[in-house]
Amino acid sequence: MPVQGKVSVPVIKRLPKYYRYLSEMKQKGLTKVSSSELARMMGTTASQVRQDFNCFGGFGQQGIGYNVEVLLYELGHLLFREEPLDAILIGTGRLGTAISSYLTNDARGYRLVAAFDIRPDQVGRQLFGVCIQHVSNLRAFCQQHHPQVAVLCVPKSSAKDLAPTLVDMGIRGFWNFSHYDLSVAYPNVVVENVHLGDSLMSLSYQVNHLG
Repeated sequence: MPVQGKVSVPVIKRLPKYYRYLSEMKQKGLTKVSSSELARMMGTTASQVRQDFNCFGGFGQQGIGYNVEVLLYELGHLLFREEPLDAILIGTGRLGTAISSYLTNDARGYRLVAAFDIRPDQVGRQLFGVCIQHVSNLRAFCQQHHPQVAVLCVPKSSAKDLAPTLVDMGIRGFWNFSHYDLSVAYPNVVVENVHLGDSLMSLSYQVNHLG
């Protein structure tokens, strides 16, 4: 599938939403969808939908629309590899445990291969099929197994201390819940910073001022 140059971040961030809506359509037995119908679901324009898909060579024919199953397959090919990305989790508290459950049971495209913590009461415990290791084993594990993704569920200071080792060990992507802005410190790695507090403050503003 041809990709037309470098795809912008906003287009990339819309792909999962397209994929989710198309998955729901397929479950309902729908076989065709137009750019206008997709635009209504996405809260955008039909022109924007077509522009997004044209970044990857386009998936339909003018006036005919898109085959739901084919479009879902093509987007899945863009979003996921045949082999899942090996991910490690650092921080196995309540948030880390919840995230590991999601990675293991619900997330497509990832395989949780290791978990690390610094607390003695956590080390040795099983977490969704992996044994929690002490964080001092992190470098040796990465050297042997070469995971591609690190999920950070640790305090900001801990993430800042660990980041150089993880980048040096070849981690290519971070799912970062630590509030340490890795994308600024390491512009050459892929980072998804998740700030739960920012999301809640945005919600608060909208409820309080836009109602």
